[in-house]
Amino acid sequence: MPPEDPHQIECHLGRLLDERGMTLAELAARVGVTVANLSILKNDRAKAIRFSTLTAICRELDCQPGDLLTHSP
Repeated sequence: MPPEDPHQIECHLGRLLDERGMTLAELAARVGVTVANLSILKNDRAKAIRFSTLTAICRELDCQPGDLLTHSP
């Protein structure tokens, strides 16, 4: 089996949290996911994200998906 190609999606969760003065733990509680799962997303190690999770993150951070994720070829 060939190795997976690394994705080229960059997550800006850390910056958005800093801008809003919110901790990862606070966001996790509001969104209903674990801190560990949000940490994976924040550190660009996620392979996928559920639309329901993305919706909840965008709701709590008052942002659009494009504010959270960008494509960096």
